[in-house]
Amino acid sequence: MSSPTPPPPSPYIPSVKPRSKFIIGGLLVIGTAGYLAASAIRDTGVYYLTPQELSAKTKSDPTFYNTGVKVGARVVKGSIVRDPGGREVAFRMTDGAQTFPVVYRGITPDTFTDGVDVVVEGRLGTDNTFRATTLLAKCASRYENAPDKYKQTPGYKQPARTAQGA
Repeated sequence: MSSPTPPPPSPYIPSVKPRSKFIIGGLLVIGTAGYLAASAIRDTGVYYLTPQELSAKTKSDPTFYNTGVKVGARVVKGSIVRDPGGREVAFRMTDGAQTFPVVYRGITPDTFTDGVDVVVEGRLGTDNTFRATTLLAKCASRYENAPDKYKQTPGYKQPARTAQGA
């Protein structure tokens, strides 16, 4: 009688420890979340430029026209023209070196006046007119001292002095 032949040896399959599985799974989740966050920022990111930078960008890259951008500038005094219906306003913005006409349709902020600093978001057309979808105006008076006539008003408080300012 011959003895039965032993089965062929099975290939060695290393077992993965539960801790290693957890680390690999965590890295996959973090990697996927990082990729999604980076692609979302890239898709929704908007350039913030001055009028001079916007002009230089469109001269060097004509495909930059009709690209969403934010522009920070100052309203040229005497340039505001309101539509009789009140829903559209046209004005010129400048940084001192470059000026662009702007058209905005919507409700303007109360602080929007001649010479105020603005941030407009929108697109520069090939006709060099900026079509704004968002208009923000800086309120310069917010950080100024109250006029003297209000200092006698009941409830007016002098600003608190700090140890450095005293």
